[in-house]
Amino acid sequence: MHVVDFEELARVAPETVTLELRGGRLVVKPPPDGNHSTILVWLTQQCHRQRPELGLYPFRGLKVGLDHLGRARPDGTLAPRRHFAGHGHWSDPEGVVMTVEITHHSLTTDHRDRHEMRDSYAAANIPTYLLVDREAAALKVYTDPGHGTYHRRVTHAFGATVTLPDPVAITLDTDELKNYAR
Repeated sequence: MHVVDFEELARVAPETVTLELRGGRLVVKPPPDGNHSTILVWLTQQCHRQRPELGLYPFRGLKVGLDHLGRARPDGTLAPRRHFAGHGHWSDPEGVVMTVEITHHSLTTDHRDRHEMRDSYAAANIPTYLLVDREAAALKVYTDPGHGTYHRRVTHAFGATVTLPDPVAITLDTDELKNYAR
């Protein structure tokens, strides 16, 4: 599917349907369950307390991948407050400091979060990708993007205190996340 056709389809889709474009394929992102939403609220609160000059934007449309030909709606996009003011439905990733995905309980979406989206965010040179992996009960932190991949990958079990490196510079006490693992 061509990007222009995708953007028109996404524009007229009902708000209850989240569409993404990956490798020219149309993908429907599943709705979040209660634990997924609770994790996103928890993370939003942590970001706001420690970095009030940044906002964690839920489901913000980003141009991702090589040449920004993909379209994604990360569960969370950390960027300076007011960064996306005046933007349309899809924003260039310039200025984004972190994207966040929280795994769903589905083989197809797990592959999406663990591989496809990670690589799309790296190709867009987003400095940090945070994967909240409910299956593994772990935070996976990907940093140092270059040539379409993240060169640094660190996994922390739920319960650990995790300091996300600059430019994020937020410390997360992940003990509460144990309640939301599978």
